[in-house]
Amino acid sequence: MVVIGPSLLKEFTKNNPWLRKAYEVIASDIEVRELWFMSNVMAVKRLKYNDHGPVHAEIAAGAALQLYKQLLDYGVESSLIADGVISDRGVAWLIPLYGGLLHDIGNSIHRDLHEKLGALLAKPILDRVLRELIDDPAILVRVRQEIMHSIHCTAYDTPCLTVEAGCVSVGDGLDMAEGRARVPYRLGQVNIHSVSALSIKRVEVVDGDKTPIRINVYMDELAGVFQVDEVLMPKLEKTPLRDFIEIAVIVGERELKTYSPRR
Repeated sequence: MVVIGPSLLKEFTKNNPWLRKAYEVIASDIEVRELWFMSNVMAVKRLKYNDHGPVHAEIAAGAALQLYKQLLDYGVESSLIADGVISDRGVAWLIPLYGGLLHDIGNSIHRDLHEKLGALLAKPILDRVLRELIDDPAILVRVRQEIMHSIHCTAYDTPCLTVEAGCVSVGDGLDMAEGRARVPYRLGQVNIHSVSALSIKRVEVVDGDKTPIRINVYMDELAGVFQVDEVLMPKLEKTPLRDFIEIAVIVGERELKTYSPRR
């Protein structure tokens, strides 16, 4: 059982030298740090929304990596390998890592179209940081485009075309415990958005009974179901992960609602 939170990314980077180097390269980049900062200036200070900065980026990246790990452990093939984009399975881990870390940087310009803006903003950053990790310039371009795809596809109206991008999109939606909802809500307002966000207490990722992954969403009020309906389900349904994940909503000791793959 894995609890979604800030410590998850640290666990992955602590135990994997390749991912640790990749994280350190991008986290030390001045442009990335300032885009995270400006994303929260726009989202939190100006629009009065919840966090879209570095804490959210790290939670989303850790969640994306956890989803990807469980899918690979179950035998689900990397889309990059299956489609002949790369041959090194280790390199494919850069998509959930960097996609998760960069997916919200478009908020540094505006909330409107931030996924598309973010994908474009990521290009020069990726050109720079991937040189520290990938020697082959052709592979660098391919991986860059896959990461940009994963950022672009966090938009609700954009289908994800790879397993890796799907992990980024769903991983983004898993950061919703203790008021960290991905449906933006105005801070200080009392409405369905804020009440539902504050109802969710914990999100866990475990092995599923009939699927590789089961997501348990624990809440103390039924209003929290709004976040699952408005965030997780739309994200999940537009990704290849829809065949591999079941979602359970748990209030107290009662499981009130379960989403299972349509087979």
